[in-house]
Amino acid sequence: MMSLIKEFKEFAMRGNVIDMAVGVVIGAAFGKIISSLVDDIIMPLVGVATGGMNFTDYKFVIQQAVIDGTTQEVIKPEVTLNWGTWIQTIVDFLIVAFCIFIAIKAINQLKRKEAEPAPEAAPEPTKEEVLLTEIRDLLKEKN
Repeated sequence: MMSLIKEFKEFAMRGNVIDMAVGVVIGAAFGKIISSLVDDIIMPLVGVATGGMNFTDYKFVIQQAVIDGTTQEVIKPEVTLNWGTWIQTIVDFLIVAFCIFIAIKAINQLKRKEAEPAPEAAPEPTKEEVLLTEIRDLLKEKN
């Protein structure tokens, strides 16, 4: 039993597992931000642009609801294919994927800037190189 606990502790304390856990938590928070962006900002604009169309309202009714004629209670709810909700989910996914793409692209660009070593200064010429340069310049002047 102690061996199992020790093995689990080694597994859980690896850097990759902790990094992954942090990524999951940040990803969940980022997902909420993107969902709010889609639901509260982008889709209302799409609704205005399309004349108030709300994708989630679109559906195919397979079977109508059965309603009691006297009490108006629903005996059997309608059966629908909610294709508008599916379209909305696809739009949400595309926006989330695009936002993640932009975020990763920005992070990679920052990493590249950090990783690029500063250009090294040219090494000082040796005494021989300086002497040869002077000789070359003198020969050019003679010609």
